Amino acid sequence: MQAVLLVDFGSTYTKVTIVDLETERIIGTAQAGTTIETNMMEGLHQALEKIPEPQGGWQFVRKLACSSAAGGLKMVASGLVKELTAEAARRAALGAGARVLQVFSYELSASDQEKIVALKPDILLLAGGTDGGNKEILLKNAEHLAELPFSIPVVVAGNKVVAPQAAEILKIRHHPVVVAENVMPELNVLAVDSARLAIREVFLDNIIHAKGLDKAEEFMERVLMPTPAAVLSAAELLAQGFDDEAGLGELLIVDVGGATTDVHSLAQGEPSKPGVMLKGLPEPYAKRTVEGDLGMRYSALALGEAAGKRLAKHLGWTEEKVHRQLELYVAEPWRVPESEEESSFDTAMGRLAVELAVERHVGRIEVVYTPFGASYIQHGKDLTPLPAVIGTGGVLLRNSRPLGILEGAVFNPAEPTLLKPQEPEFYVDKDYILAAMGLLREISPLAALRMMKKYLVKI
Repeated sequence: MQAVLLVDFGSTYTKVTIVDLETERIIGTAQAGTTIETNMMEGLHQALEKIPEPQGGWQFVRKLACSSAAGGLKMVASGLVKELTAEAARRAALGAGARVLQVFSYELSASDQEKIVALKPDILLLAGGTDGGNKEILLKNAEHLAELPFSIPVVVAGNKVVAPQAAEILKIRHHPVVVAENVMPELNVLAVDSARLAIREVFLDNIIHAKGLDKAEEFMERVLMPTPAAVLSAAELLAQGFDDEAGLGELLIVDVGGATTDVHSLAQGEPSKPGVMLKGLPEPYAKRTVEGDLGMRYSALALGEAAGKRLAKHLGWTEEKVHRQLELYVAEPWRVPESEEESSFDTAMGRLAVELAVERHVGRIEVVYTPFGASYIQHGKDLTPLPAVIGTGGVLLRNSRPLGILEGAVFNPAEPTLLKPQEPEFYVDKDYILAAMGLLREISPLAALRMMKKYLVKI
């Protein structure tokens, strides 16, 4: 047996998956509360103890981990124009698996500097200007960031003409400072891969210690990446396939968590109807969005606020009763439903989290009236023809009605401008393996692909 240990140190739970590479099967999965306040290894050992050991104990050939503990990888990004380089910086950060706390545009003000101090990000991403374009803003913002009262890792991914000079200014205060390729080298051209790689390297080399994961790294080989980056990597593999093993094709993954709901789409997203014109920045094939106000536990009150009266209406509860239940979930983030009523509440919350998160992720059609008639403009991705939607996250795994939750991702004729999938097939990550398979891809992509196709449950 070639046993591989794959661990996801989550914000709420530490999830363990053990696989056998020889037979391409899951030996066991388990989870326990993440113990970041004491020692990360406590939660890991508690989870491992739930999986029966073979005679002679575990002999792992590899031990890999990802993490979203302690709030995940928190980033602040800064660019020049809000709709251009600032948006490109945001996409680079999200693609690297970060939680983007705020994006700033134009020259940073004193108020912006105060906000950055209050946000306490793990990494700063500084962009601005196309190559050969505006130079002043990148240099000015480097000077403003050098005035911050603490040191923080910075990735510079702006105008290549002055990026090295900006890095030297930043090094007065910050460490490390890494220069990546410009996230927007030409107008309306995205090039985020270099910045994504730089963010990941900074995470590996510097953030691990800050997150209290040192003890875990003494036992594991290494914490390889943030958990969302692992899920996105698994999604890419599952969509595209590997060598002669076919993937599922274009797909959408919705990860409903305790603090956030993440949506990953692997699709070109070109207009599917004739006569529709694209407008705005090109969308990446592998796109991730994260909604920090749509969580099932830590962000329950924010989810209730985002849903408005829909939660009470769906359940037939009073708004006061809904609010009390949401407060209970915030106070007890590890709580699982203890009655049929609570189970129904979880289902309704999950459905609305999926609905709202997918609404924010997909593109939309704008109708513009001209003297020559109506024109149709598409902003973002058209995901109406998408053939597969995959759900993961605690509420889907422990729920007897996962389809009722995932159907929140489906196109609603009452909102025809939102380009959500129209007739997808649904799958559930019942064994919670997507992040683990993103890790396994690093050492055995073919095995990871085959196991996802074997263990994702079609509903």
